[in-house]
Amino acid sequence: MKEYLQESAQVIKDVASDDTYGLAADEAAARLEKNGPNKLKEAKKDPLWKRFFAQMADPMIIMLIVAAVISALTSMAQGEADFADVIIICFVVVVNAVLGVVQESKAEEALAALQEMSAAQSKVVRDGKVVTVPSSELVVGDLVILEAGDSVPADCRIIESASMKIEEAALTGESVPVNKIATVLDVLDEGKDVPLGDRKNMCYMGSTVVYGRGRAVVVATGMDTEMGKIADALTRAEDEETPLQKKLDELSKILSIICIVICALVFVVTWLKHGMGFFDNMTLVLNTFMVAVSLAVAAIPEGLAAVVTIVLSIGVTKMSQHNAIIRKLSAVETLGCTQVICSDKTGTLTQNKMTVVRHFTEDQDRLVRCMALCSDAKWDSAHETAVGEPTEAALVADAAKLGFTSGDLDSANPRVGEAPFDSGRKMMSVVNKAPDGNYIQHTKGGPDVILARCTMVHTANGDVPMTDEWRQRIMEANKAMADDALRVMAAARVNYGKTAPTDFSPEALEHDMTFLGLCGMIDPVRPEVKQAVAEAHSAGMRVVMITGDHIDTAVAIAKELGIIVDRSQAITGAELDRMSDEEFAKNISKYGVYARVQPEHKTRIVDTWKKLGKVVAMTGDGVNDAPSIKRADIGVGMGITGTDVTKNVADMVLADDNFATIINACEEGRRIYDNIRKSIAFLLSSNLAEVIAVFVASLIGFTILEPTHLLWLNLITDCFPALAMAMEEAEPGIMKREPRNADDGIFANGMGLDCLIQGAFIGTLTLISYFIGLNIEGVPLSSVLSGADKGLDGMTMAFLTLSMVEMFHSFNMRSRRQSVFKLPTQNKWLWFAFAGSLVLTFVVIETPLAQAFDFAEINAFEYGIAMLLAAAIIPLVEIYKAIMRAVEKGRN
Repeated sequence: MKEYLQESAQVIKDVASDDTYGLAADEAAARLEKNGPNKLKEAKKDPLWKRFFAQMADPMIIMLIVAAVISALTSMAQGEADFADVIIICFVVVVNAVLGVVQESKAEEALAALQEMSAAQSKVVRDGKVVTVPSSELVVGDLVILEAGDSVPADCRIIESASMKIEEAALTGESVPVNKIATVLDVLDEGKDVPLGDRKNMCYMGSTVVYGRGRAVVVATGMDTEMGKIADALTRAEDEETPLQKKLDELSKILSIICIVICALVFVVTWLKHGMGFFDNMTLVLNTFMVAVSLAVAAIPEGLAAVVTIVLSIGVTKMSQHNAIIRKLSAVETLGCTQVICSDKTGTLTQNKMTVVRHFTEDQDRLVRCMALCSDAKWDSAHETAVGEPTEAALVADAAKLGFTSGDLDSANPRVGEAPFDSGRKMMSVVNKAPDGNYIQHTKGGPDVILARCTMVHTANGDVPMTDEWRQRIMEANKAMADDALRVMAAARVNYGKTAPTDFSPEALEHDMTFLGLCGMIDPVRPEVKQAVAEAHSAGMRVVMITGDHIDTAVAIAKELGIIVDRSQAITGAELDRMSDEEFAKNISKYGVYARVQPEHKTRIVDTWKKLGKVVAMTGDGVNDAPSIKRADIGVGMGITGTDVTKNVADMVLADDNFATIINACEEGRRIYDNIRKSIAFLLSSNLAEVIAVFVASLIGFTILEPTHLLWLNLITDCFPALAMAMEEAEPGIMKREPRNADDGIFANGMGLDCLIQGAFIGTLTLISYFIGLNIEGVPLSSVLSGADKGLDGMTMAFLTLSMVEMFHSFNMRSRRQSVFKLPTQNKWLWFAFAGSLVLTFVVIETPLAQAFDFAEINAFEYGIAMLLAAAIIPLVEIYKAIMRAVEKGRN
């Protein structure tokens, strides 16, 4: 059905709807049940089995599987039936793959929940009332209300258009917005269809309303839409890796190279030691290969990528519970290094509850009636409140105080035409038919732009010519209100008599008007914002206010919040236009307030800060804010007042539109990044310790730990404490330090040295434990080197020490520099991980599993020695921290 070639009334009839009542709620529910949700087909997810085997595609896992196969073949060739190593390796590989799949699923579930929270909403008419429903629940026949900034939620036939323009670049490639109409298209050639871009009485899913407003009836949803026809292309988007994950990939490559070099070195040393007969002794070759595999297992922290993803997902979910909905994982990392926050004023720094408190006029009744008629907000008599955009709602509420409710005014003065508000010209005009039959234009907007278009002024003595004296009085009244932090709106009118204008364009309407007066309203600051601004400053973050308000109003609010100290730190968009890029870059740090700005100014501000190397966050709610939000390092959309377009391009959406939530999110971002680094440092230092112990032992000629032992350690001892660190509270003073540099690598600020030193401590304690075990058992080292004895007591004690030293070390890692004994809080999750590891280590040593792992039965004395050596890591690291604190204090 070609709805664009039919009258709107016929289209509404065909879809069994009503142009005023809309659909009944139960009918909409039935259609939704029958036809499914209004969603594009999602990309198919890999089946569980495929995701499971994908976990085994890692080179290190493949190496383990190869080792298991070679070990099994060698055992069979030698007539032995000892497959303990094979079974354990396979078990650990399977468990590791299962954990990987589970962790991926958890991350996907967390992100899916967040996407659901930030799902698009649409205003529709159901049962004769305007309601807001998820866009996914739209059905054919729904009447949709569209306003500037809305994303079109489905394919619709337009039935009403008030200067509505829609950008359809996603479908047509044409970036210029299309003027939309409600009438039938005039097709000259009936045998020829109308191209998509020329269907001016239609609007399509994926397009955006950029101007005006209108109503439309849904004619297609989901995969039946034009966008649905290209859904396959839209669902091929690959998952985006965060900068941190990219750095971790680089780290894995480095570790793999190191691992290969060490393995090759082990083979070369063994070959040189045994000469040309090395390759004739398959048992020796296999043992050497298993040593190399041990080093590979020890060098690579298998759970690192999964741990990072889980830590980010946990953090993102926690932030969503505090009104900060993170739409991209990369935003979590960037939040921790935000240096400049460019914030909108209205609704973010203030309460977005405008109230008119002052008038400048000689005819208050006429002034408030004009303001109410030139508004799209409506008075809700049942709840005694105005509903709509805050400024317009304040004006409608002001008129209602004097008895002029919008319902009565609208019915007595029907609107016959309008020029909707536009941020470029900063005003709105409507034409109403008055009760006496005259057509009256009512215009409201910024005092400066209204006054510039007025040639008359309404006084108690009637309309008189606008004079310089009157202009001065008006501007003085405007400044007096602005100095008191009031937002000022001006009103004007034009009387056309009995003949209505034929052209409702702004150019045709907004000139030679009669000035009626000023309304001053206040939007009180949010009580928590002043403290949030102070906290941002103490954290090294610069707060900048960007607003379309008058500069005096902006300065008054900014001074109250502590953003600026005096007027010299504020600049207008017009003043900014007169600056060259070089001059602006040189002076940008002087300004904390930008007033009377255009959308292009916001983008210029963001770009200039970024050119200076700053990490910039930008907030916004309107469709015109989208370019600057997308350009910023952190784009912040408003969840309550924000348009769909703004939310879709934002990295983070504020569910409460509150500036304080941004600061809380930055703090949370710092905490999350700190915890990720702690987890990485813990895993790397632990794995480095394993490499040191195994490599030293292999060079001397004995086996300190088998590959199965190292796999168990990496699976049990490493991963759980690393995950527990994700729950670590923020360290004291986290918001008293400067933001980190976004270009800093993983090992920045000495973390590489920390890992090396701490890994050496752990590796040394493990080796000491092994030799003590040999001594207690009474086995000379020469017997172990000759292969006459495996030194199982030493191996068991080394395993116990390494297992528990890593757990003790996890408490050290709660803070890189602060003493663990001075931290104000406890991490209960770390204690749970410690207890679990202790139990599992006891199980693997003291149960029949011990035989499979080649462990000896050790006595209480050996247990005590191993545990004391493990606990020694805490005083060793405490000494290291004290030394590093002194060194860093000396540098400062």
